[in-house]
Formats: sequence, C-alpha cells, structure tokens
Amino acid sequence: MKEETEIAVRPAQCAPGVCDPERTQGLQAPAPRGGYKLVVLKGPGIFLGAHVSKQGGDTGLTFVSLDIDNRNVVNLSYAAAENLGFTQYNPYGLVLLQSRFTKTFTIGWPSPLRFRSELRLSVTVNEDNVVQILANVIHGKG
Repeated sequence: MKEETEIAVRPAQCAPGVCDPERTQGLQAPAPRGGYKLVVLKGPGIFLGAHVSKQGGDTGLTFVSLDIDNRNVVNLSYAAAENLGFTQYNPYGLVLLQSRFTKTFTIGWPSPLRFRSELRLSVTVNEDNVVQILANVIHGKG
C-alpha cells in the first residue's frame, strides 16, 4: 500500500515592506509661502521611499520634512541639500536631482522604515515663485 504524504500549503509571505505596496500622491499648486502637509498616512505601515518635486522658486529655501510617529527623520531645504553635496546616490538616503525646470528631493534607505501611528511628508515654502510641489510616497502595510 502506498503512503500518501500530505504537504502543508502555507500562505504566501512577503518580504518586509513589499506586501500590498501603493503610492500616495500630494500636490500643492501654486505654492505660495507657507507650510503644506502633502501626504499624511495613518499606521501601521512601512515607508519605502518618496520624492518631492519643486517647480520654480528663487532661492531653494523650501524645506522638506518627513516625520514618522512624531519623530523628525528628514528636515532639509533644497539649497542645503545642494550645498551639502546630496546630488548623487549616497548611503544617507537623500538625493537632490535637478533639471532645467524642477528640483526633485528623493528619500529612501536600503531598509524599509516602519511607522505605528502616522507618517507625514510636508514642506515649508520660504521663497517666492514656487509654481507647484508634487510628492509621491511609496508605502506598504505594516
């Protein structure tokens, strides 16, 4: 008599941060001087990466801020990112990319960052002539 072997089937498991990924977008157009919450996510969740693109502006004194569970993770202006040399890939996770019309601030680390209650991506515009600010956050379920 042949013995049948039963194989337990496990549900598919995801690597941390890649289960059910999605993109959440925020836009402020125009963007006069002031503060703007571009993306607010309620947790739990996992932060994978983000970008904030700014069109226009005279001085680069628009600040990008990322807060996770009420702790500030990033707070840097476009001008400071350029002056500090964050203009190419680096292990710190912040890169400023520039074209003729836009400056894009990218945020992302090799390891996902978990948040329990809230993730907030915001900007403070301290310069004139900012036409628009566009942000995208890639996140997963926690």
